[in-house]
Order: sequence, then structure tokens, then C-alpha cells
Amino acid sequence: MPKTVQEKIAIIGLGYVGLPLAAEFGKTRPVIGYDINHQRIKALEAGVDSTLETTPQELNDAVHLSFSVNPDDLKSCSIYIVTVPTPIDGHKRPDLTPLLKASNLVGQVISRGDLVIFESTVYPGATEEDCIPVIEQVSGLKFNTDFYAGYSPERINPGDKQHRLPEILKVTSGSTPEIAEKVDKLYSEIITAGTFKAASIKVAEAAKVIENTQRDLNIALINELSLIFNRLDIDTMDVLEAAGTKWNFLPFRPGLVGGHCIGVDPYYLTHKAQTVGYHPEVVLAGRRINDGMGAYVANQMLRKMLEKDIAVKDARVLIMGLTFKENCPDLRNTRITDIVDELKSYLIDVEVCDPWADPAEAKSQYGISLIEKPDEGAYDGVIVAVGHSRFVEDGGAYVQSLGKQPSVLFDLKSILPKGSADWRL
Repeated sequence: MPKTVQEKIAIIGLGYVGLPLAAEFGKTRPVIGYDINHQRIKALEAGVDSTLETTPQELNDAVHLSFSVNPDDLKSCSIYIVTVPTPIDGHKRPDLTPLLKASNLVGQVISRGDLVIFESTVYPGATEEDCIPVIEQVSGLKFNTDFYAGYSPERINPGDKQHRLPEILKVTSGSTPEIAEKVDKLYSEIITAGTFKAASIKVAEAAKVIENTQRDLNIALINELSLIFNRLDIDTMDVLEAAGTKWNFLPFRPGLVGGHCIGVDPYYLTHKAQTVGYHPEVVLAGRRINDGMGAYVANQMLRKMLEKDIAVKDARVLIMGLTFKENCPDLRNTRITDIVDELKSYLIDVEVCDPWADPAEAKSQYGISLIEKPDEGAYDGVIVAVGHSRFVEDGGAYVQSLGKQPSVLFDLKSILPKGSADWRL
């Protein structure tokens, strides 16, 4: 039978999802936050969170939270919550490597009666068909007899200071009705917004993956409309403003779709669909549109430069912003790199600035050397690619001053005064 007393929790993976979870549980019960990144652990022990998802005060309030890189320390726990990344590979196929390694780790430390809960976004069936067999093999224990499982999909929105973990309703599930109740009660300890107990682990997995797929498709529709309106010489934002006066019009905007969720999760769903003999059409069509927006923006820049008789080869273009969203240091799966790569393929000298991004991470992940401050009056083209509040505060006049005479200014996020840019999505 599963344990029922208050138990120690191990949070495996201390990124944007795992750390806030560890901090919340750590306020009231013993928690070990585990990560394989030694530097990350040292920083957290010093009260520093590079993701900015938790504050020093929040870490200080988690009086029962400790950190470790030693797997042996996890053996004292009886609840394991896995919050590792689930990326895609270069062929846009699910890469379960981090998840399977975490499952292997759990298998090494789990004991009879213990519970493992997965929060990583996966396709329906991954928990019970991919992860649990690894735990069984490594531990020698039998699923739903010796240990149990749950799935509660993460809903963290990086950089969002209004929708914090406790205020986001949590979907929960378990491998048996009794475990489903236990998982639900566990999360109820920290989630003030309430919980929703899904019918099964597969249902909870499917619910999560379609949340981001739906958003991806909505953005794809607006992006395609932007492509059409551009050919018709109509300002897309003007159209959306007019259409938005109808009470049930959805307020999506065109843009690059990056980040660890929206640009990734649909591929998990389509992969699973194909394994059961169904070829998704609508989902993949939306993905193709969104994946192509970076190259589209770059080519529009080239067209505008040619219209102004600006030589393309060896031109200097400044891109303002590299993170996948505004006011957030998260560089995961940023699609700004698509613009960079496309412009560089035309022998353009591309410079990138971003007050939120970590220069070392930008260099190691993408080979991009961030500049600290742009040169005024030095660029043939300027692209405002991310809507950081810093760029809004700088104002349109400053951004315009960065370009030569003549130059091309693109405002992808429509944050500059209308009419100050040559083009916007």
C-alpha cells in the first residue's frame, strides 16, 4: 500500500518549472531539490536564481528546502517529482533522453510504497509506456504493486509575475484511484487556485499537450493572415484592432513562436499520432507556418533594403532581443536565431543586443556574441524582435537613431509608435 504520512519530496530538475515547485513545497515540508548542474546548485545555495522565477525572499522562505547533486541524498525521499525538459531533436522528433535519464535515476533510489510524479510535457502514454518500464527495470520493483505514479502537467509561464505557481489551477492524475486522490491532495497543499483530477494519466498528458498545440495553431492562423495582408499592403495590426471590437474575437498576434513549450509540444502530439497510423494535417500545417516566420522576416528585410538601394552584402543589421519572449531571460528554442541565420546567409553582418539574456548562454547555445550597447547611426537595418519593456522605454526616436540614413526599421512586436517603423508583422 502507498505511504500516507507526510513524506519528504525530491524535485528532480531545478529549472523554470522545478525550482518554483521546490520553493513552494519547501515552505511546509522537507524537500530536496536535485539537479545535475553543479553551478546551478551552488548558485541556488547562495540564494541566486538565474531564471528569475523565484526571488531570494521566496528561496529564504522555503525553510525546509535543501539542494543536492548527489543521487544518494534522494534515497531518504518517498515522493519523486520529475520536472526535466522534454525537447525535440534536429529532425523535430521528441527527445526523451532527459526524461529517461531521470527515470533511471528514480529507479536507483525508489523504495517500496514510493510515488513518482511526472510534470514534463509528453505525448499521451509516455509516463506509463516509456518512463515506468525504466523505473521497473532499474529498481526491480513492480508498478502499482511496489510503487506508484502520477502525472500533473506543469503550467509555468516563464517571466509571468502575475500568474505564479499557486495561482495556476493544477491538473492532477494517478495510476490508481487511491493514488489519484493522494496526488491531488498533495498539490492542494500549495495550489490556491484549486486542482482538477483528470480521469487518467493519459488524459492529463493529452490535456497538457493540446493546450500549447491550440495556442500554436491560433498564432499560425494570425501569422498566415499577416502573410496575406502584407501582399495586400494592409497593416495586420490595424486589421486585428478592428476585428478585435467583436466580443468573441480571439486576441492573438503574429510573431515568432519559440520557447520550450508552444514551438515544441505539437511535435510530441503529431509523433504519437503517426505511431498509431494517423497523419496530422492541421497541426503540422500550423507548425510549418510558424517555423518559417523567421526566414520570412529576414527576407522582408532584404526586400526593403533593396527598395532603398542599400547594399545587402556586408550590411550591418542590428537585432534587438534574443530571448523567446519579453522581459524574461529564457533562451530555449528562441526563433530569433532563424532571422540571424537567414541574414548571415546573405553575408550580412548581424549584431544582437538583449538586456535580459545571459551572454555566456547565448554564446554557448547559439554561437551568438551579444553586444552590450548598439552604435548610434551605424546600422543599415534594425529589427526590434522582442518586446522588452526596456526597448519600449527607450522609445521610437532612440531606436530610429540607431540606423543610418537611409536604413530599414522593423518592429515585429508593434511596440514603437505607429508609423515610426518601415514594416511590422
